[in-house]
Amino acid sequence: MEFRKLPFIIYNMYKFKPILKSMLWGGERIIPYKGLQLEKKSVGESWEISGVKDNESVVAEGPDAGMKLPELIARDKEALLGQSNYERFGKEFPLLIKFIDARQDLSIQVHPNDKQAWERHQSKGKTEMWYVVDAEPGSRLRSGFAKQVTPEEYEASIADNTITGLLKEYDIHAGDVFFLPAGRIHSIGAGAFIAEIQQTSNITYRIYDFNRCDDNGNPRELHTELSKAAIDYTVLPDYRTYYDAKDDTPVLLASCRYFTTSLYRLTKPYSMNLAELDSFVVLICTKGSGTVTDESGNCVSIKQGESILIPAKARGVEIKPESSIELLSSWIEE
Repeated sequence: MEFRKLPFIIYNMYKFKPILKSMLWGGERIIPYKGLQLEKKSVGESWEISGVKDNESVVAEGPDAGMKLPELIARDKEALLGQSNYERFGKEFPLLIKFIDARQDLSIQVHPNDKQAWERHQSKGKTEMWYVVDAEPGSRLRSGFAKQVTPEEYEASIADNTITGLLKEYDIHAGDVFFLPAGRIHSIGAGAFIAEIQQTSNITYRIYDFNRCDDNGNPRELHTELSKAAIDYTVLPDYRTYYDAKDDTPVLLASCRYFTTSLYRLTKPYSMNLAELDSFVVLICTKGSGTVTDESGNCVSIKQGESILIPAKARGVEIKPESSIELLSSWIEE
């Protein structure tokens, strides 16, 4: 791909400071995975790119270092988000990108859809997806019901601690993918290390938490009534996403009105043509390292555990792996 020179326009690409979240169930893999020199324990989540209120990402380097993501959007508007996304989301960045490290099982939970979340919390709902970066031997996760149940049977199973028996469980390995529309009951199991892409929402209904207590010895709050009405009780034969991994070509993993995500496993330079895309692009590096260069010659390094935000006005980028690199790309285009 030959980049067309635009001498008066520079489309910066952005890296952000990770927002590290210590969790009751968190592990010790995120900090070394990202190559950080920090002393912080039980880090369960690293929020890579976030527009969530009071958790807005901050630019890590370059001429805009120190600016918060909403400030970038307010300044650059549709040049950053894309015209349709700016009209739809305004100054709120519409995706939340995370790495998740589970030392223990996470709670069983569900997220409301947009309508429920707005009526109850004046928030957006949460549709999300998981890409398994790594998994310890025997790691599992739960997604969806294994058999048909009624809301009454569901509620009774929480009371008598049998809820796990109603859910579909999966042994997981690196590269596994699960798409989780709002309303699908789910939980991440111990030993899972996951990249998560989701709507910008922090609304979670905790259904069951294995009778765990918080740091003060109190049982963690459950949201039984809210979750009962939010759950989609539809039973599917399989909840895993299947795909054929290929080198040096994009492989589609998920596509919905909230995000489109593809996997790139590159062993040689790859040109990504963005000229017809009316959206920003997020690149999430899950393995390896390399560089990303835009049409104006701006070059950003990227390595395992890092993410880059490419503005919507970029016409294309060239990705050069050092030896090999694995990336997830996500954007929004209805």
